[in-house]
Amino acid sequence: MPALVPLRPTIGRSAWPTLALAAGLVGGLGLLYAPMLRQLARQYWPLPEFSHGPLVLAVALGLLASTAWRSRASAGGTPRPWRWAGWVLLGLGLLLNAAGNVLAVVQFGVVSLAAVLAGTALLLGGPALVRAQWFGYFFLLFLVPWPTWLSDPLTQPMKIGVSWAAEQLLHGLGYPVARTGVMLDVGPYRLMVADACAGLNALFMLEAFGLLYLHLLRHTSALRNAVLGLLIVPISFCANVLRVLTLALLTLHFGDAVGQGLMHEFSGLVLFAAALLLLAPLDALLRRWVRP
Repeated sequence: MPALVPLRPTIGRSAWPTLALAAGLVGGLGLLYAPMLRQLARQYWPLPEFSHGPLVLAVALGLLASTAWRSRASAGGTPRPWRWAGWVLLGLGLLLNAAGNVLAVVQFGVVSLAAVLAGTALLLGGPALVRAQWFGYFFLLFLVPWPTWLSDPLTQPMKIGVSWAAEQLLHGLGYPVARTGVMLDVGPYRLMVADACAGLNALFMLEAFGLLYLHLLRHTSALRNAVLGLLIVPISFCANVLRVLTLALLTLHFGDAVGQGLMHEFSGLVLFAAALLLLAPLDALLRRWVRP
């Protein structure tokens, strides 16, 4: 009879302290930033133009956690100057979080979260860990919308441009269409191109995931990364035009209940899919023209 071989745990004993520390940090951060998350969940995430927020938070924390786990073996002691910098960064982040809770400014809370995470990484892993995690901290900033004083003056020209392009396409397809500013009269229906369909928030969202696409591919050519980053702007415009065109056709053929109901929410997926379908071929073309 063969001897029974005991199963070895999949996680080594040396990893358990790291996991316990990570669990404690996650629990503490969850309690500390619960007011900020509650404000985001109530005020921003239910809106179509900010519905990407939970995905941004999950991706950013996942990137930070995976980088920290991969770097745990090489983490050494933090030199004294960097320890002081870590404590200063941690203290400033906590103060900013308190100010955000008192003033109900969610942007303060998000910047505070990035500062607290960076300060903790500096204390535990040193500057090498912070450098390895830089994109995760940067990606967290896409969790909040742009200030209205910056986005509002730029949103209206984008909405007019998207409305004009959708009008030209519908006219070219033979549909009866007329436009007044951002209002489209398609057959018996009048549609308004709203901020969620053509504003800077949509561009902000696509820019975030376009930069994530570049980060995950890790192109070695700086020129290729810069060109793709700039191309996200016209790609976002084209994707928004496709979204408005899709909603107009759905409303015209199936009625207002379909076009402005469930399909209006689902069209956000169309926006993402169209942007990715446009970005991937352009990336393939740049691969032929730009060498690392």
